[in-house]
Amino acid sequence: MGDYDEDTAFLGPSGPYFWTTFFLINLIFIATGFNGLYIIFAGATPKHHCLIPNVNLTEEWETAIIPFRIVNGDKVLNQCSRYKLDVVKSLSAEGYIPGWDINVTNLEQEGCLDGWTYSKDVYHSTIVTEWDLVCDNQWKVPFASSTLFMGYLIGSLISGQLSDRFGRKTVVFISLGCQWVSMLLQSFSWSWQMFCITFLGVGASQIGIYISAFVLGTELLSKSMRILFTTLGAFLFYCIGYMTLPWIAYGIREWRTLIAVLSTTNVVYIPFWWFIPESPRWLITQGRLDDAEVIVREAARRNKVEAPSVIFKEFEKMPTRKYTMLDVIKSKNIRCITLMCLVLWMAINIGYFGLSLNTSNLSGNPFMNCFLSALTEVPAYIGSTWLLKKCQRRGLLSFFLVLGGGVLLLIQFIPDTLQSVALALEMTGKFGFTMAFGVVYIYTAEIYPTVLRNVGMGICSSAARIGSITAPYVIYLGSYNKALPYILMGSLTIASSVVNIFLPETLNKDLPETVEQMQKCHRLCHQPKNKKCEENGAVMPYDAKSDIQTISH
Repeated sequence: MGDYDEDTAFLGPSGPYFWTTFFLINLIFIATGFNGLYIIFAGATPKHHCLIPNVNLTEEWETAIIPFRIVNGDKVLNQCSRYKLDVVKSLSAEGYIPGWDINVTNLEQEGCLDGWTYSKDVYHSTIVTEWDLVCDNQWKVPFASSTLFMGYLIGSLISGQLSDRFGRKTVVFISLGCQWVSMLLQSFSWSWQMFCITFLGVGASQIGIYISAFVLGTELLSKSMRILFTTLGAFLFYCIGYMTLPWIAYGIREWRTLIAVLSTTNVVYIPFWWFIPESPRWLITQGRLDDAEVIVREAARRNKVEAPSVIFKEFEKMPTRKYTMLDVIKSKNIRCITLMCLVLWMAINIGYFGLSLNTSNLSGNPFMNCFLSALTEVPAYIGSTWLLKKCQRRGLLSFFLVLGGGVLLLIQFIPDTLQSVALALEMTGKFGFTMAFGVVYIYTAEIYPTVLRNVGMGICSSAARIGSITAPYVIYLGSYNKALPYILMGSLTIASSVVNIFLPETLNKDLPETVEQMQKCHRLCHQPKNKKCEENGAVMPYDAKSDIQTISH
């Protein structure tokens, strides 16, 4: 098989074709930014307390019937209980005054038998107010959030294989349609169960969009623009959507309307079908050389360069074998690399979402907090773009993993009186994990060959989803011991930085096209001189010279 980058070098490092493709694909990532995080507002829990029916209580007793406690000098009403209504009604009718004639703290309490009253100062309605997901049912809110990540997990497992079989472009646009339908149905949910089921569809389709579009852009763009796309492009446009979400939610305080409006953004991308090409790399792996040449020649025309008479002459006899997840475990080399990537992706997601969950609990305006949380990621994306052009992936990723993990280990020692220090550490940690996100995506895409790239990215993304599903439950361990979740997440992150050292370096190397080319790029299978090394199910002679060259990189 030939080298795609060399065969298409005549297109140049940039040009109208590459820039148009760059912006069109990146615009798709904006929708993933706010369509994946609207649960922050749709699932928010407003201030609430037990509903008091109209039973002719005096004004004093209407106020006193809800128990309260003093927290940091503020009066906080009990959200899940009230003093027994029959007793309070009797005392009110007899003219007793709470606090003067009666010590209300001695009265028997009962649950919110008549429902709850919710504050509408911030939200007009959420799924919490719709189905009373509070007190004994409050577990349903984080469970609903986790169904999105479960959908991510399902989508990660199937989108890679579908994309490798039917094409990157096809899966991107089918996923956009599925996301639109899922969100529209979700906005009409008549129960919490239906909300969760449709959220699975939203998650599965959204990760299908993200992974397939990410791989499509990686394979379409030139080598020099690839790093720009996979860092400052994909992630920054995602961040634009993330920063846009709180202002859309600020203007639309009703959860059904919010989701319905957000769903329409998927329809905007329909015309993109006629402007975004299929990946020529993928077409070549399918033996469709003529289709690949048509796309490359159109790129040459738009870039105003002349294409050679034969572009892919070395690809003509390429086999059209279909690759699946089973191919990842057949080779010891690919199997070891994949396991290490799984650890990295899972650790990064646990740490990132662990800090994000803690940030969401900060006091203040929830819309501004969400915006600032997104804004802190911008310098990380810009920084990773510059660093990835000059720095080795292994060292860069290990550094930011240690930074994020170190913050998780340190933050537990900050006293409550130094909230500004704790906030600074959290933002530093989020910066570190955001940088790690930017690095690990391009690193993984560069490690896997074209024939397995989408499958490999899908498997790694599945590990990331397991991490994101786990993160809320890891944080829940704080109810038993405040330091436990930080110790667990920090230790896992530091350990993953050690695992990262054993991955191959990809800086300044061409993207591998076949499994055989991927094997040559790695140094996992070293044996003493004159011994043999198993690669891709075949026994290959040990080449000391090539081994030294690999290590030197």
